[in-house]
Amino acid sequence: MERKVRVRFAPSPTGPLHIGGVRTALYNYLFAKKHNGDFILRIEDTDQGRFVPGAEEYIIESLNWCGVKYNEGVGIGGPHAPYRQSERKALYKQYADFLVDKGFAYYAFDSAEELDTIRKDLEKQKITFQYGANNRNELKNSLTISAEEVQQKLNSGEHYVIRIKIPENEEIQVNDLIRGLVTFSSAQLDDKVLYKSDGMPTYHLANVVDDYLMQISHVIRGEEWLPSAPLHVLLYRYLGWENEMPQFAHLPLLLKPDGNGKLSKRDGDRLGFPVFPLRWEDPKTKEISSGYRESGYFADGFINMLALLGWNPGTEQEIFSLDQLVDAFTLDRVGKSGSKFDPEKAKWFNHQYLQTQPDAEIAKSYLNLLTEKGVSTNIEFADKIVKLIKNRANFIEDLWAHSFFFFSAPTVYDEKVLKDKWKENTPSLMLAVKEELEKNQKFEAAEIKEEISAYLEKNQIGMGQVMNALRLLMVGASAGPDLFEILALLGKEEVIRRIDTGLSSIKK
Repeated sequence: MERKVRVRFAPSPTGPLHIGGVRTALYNYLFAKKHNGDFILRIEDTDQGRFVPGAEEYIIESLNWCGVKYNEGVGIGGPHAPYRQSERKALYKQYADFLVDKGFAYYAFDSAEELDTIRKDLEKQKITFQYGANNRNELKNSLTISAEEVQQKLNSGEHYVIRIKIPENEEIQVNDLIRGLVTFSSAQLDDKVLYKSDGMPTYHLANVVDDYLMQISHVIRGEEWLPSAPLHVLLYRYLGWENEMPQFAHLPLLLKPDGNGKLSKRDGDRLGFPVFPLRWEDPKTKEISSGYRESGYFADGFINMLALLGWNPGTEQEIFSLDQLVDAFTLDRVGKSGSKFDPEKAKWFNHQYLQTQPDAEIAKSYLNLLTEKGVSTNIEFADKIVKLIKNRANFIEDLWAHSFFFFSAPTVYDEKVLKDKWKENTPSLMLAVKEELEKNQKFEAAEIKEEISAYLEKNQIGMGQVMNALRLLMVGASAGPDLFEILALLGKEEVIRRIDTGLSSIKK
């Protein structure tokens, strides 16, 4: 019988969730949904020294905002609760003891100070210290001291750790679903700590035990965990779970925009884009990091963008709903090499999603924006402006830059436009246009265009001679959407007033 797909996202609550972590959660979610499986959220908080208050809540809120819903885990429970490793603490000791009893692990009593002294002595000889096969028989552990002495130390409460006993000169193979067969030499591995005398397991033991007990079928995680994979393979073997070992898939890194190294918060600070899904305030330093949600990104556009950073659908399609991503996603189309993060492409995705939003919804958000700016208007007028300018915006916030002139007549005029477009005969042309506009009854865009065009043609005046100057009087610059639409929305009275004000202000 085929094994049911069960995957997990297992972040540590040590700070805000990086967008690389969101992508890992997303790929797990897509894989689970594609195969009618389960997606689990497990919080790996064994390292209590790095625990940051609020981080767990941030992780859950981020996933909820992104629409990446887990169906088992922290906050909602499930058949394998609890889902916080700190609450599973009592589980792990028996597995650590089993490994010691079978000779696959051992007690080590070396103090941090003793190991640091050895490390520094070796560094002077330009040798890197590694606790393992080449020196474990010379250090203070249950491989070098008698069983009686070991028991005495344990009974007296002396600090200890339990280390895995890495085999000597063995090749360990990891069959990765993205990278193929990856081979590691055990000589390059150290005897990692699995369990500490404070009763807390390290990530390695807790991760393997929990994945086994939670019946995880596939471990889809970041490339940074690939060096740990041979250790995990050994733990499955030593614990007698080799047949139940999940399949591994190690995702490529998210890289800086220039491709040189892993994307970090500092890159976002330096280049002005978020690297976290939500705004985060550090509880200690009070430093604030921007988030995609608060920066005006649509959650579905953000997720669409992330999905394509490392995965290729094999077609030219770029816009996917979450359901379409589920249908299209396969691990064999995830690349091996890192993906450069492009902040401009992130904006492009948001632009695409903004265009698909109903005008009425955008108008509501736009009206809120206007209220923040101290502008009072009605939803009908807001809706008309949105229809006119939304294709120019990447974010709701951008709408103001493309529409402020509807609510505030220009008081200064672009010097470059004046120099290039404002000629000696421009004032007389503007007065003639003003007369034509005053005759217009309906004052609708199509009618205004027709009348102005007819006047210009009759008098053999080029459209450019008039339009650039008229736009300058309405907007104060050469920017803005269709001029006739601007005129219609401003209304005859305001248009006439702006022509008069401009002609009296501009002296050339």
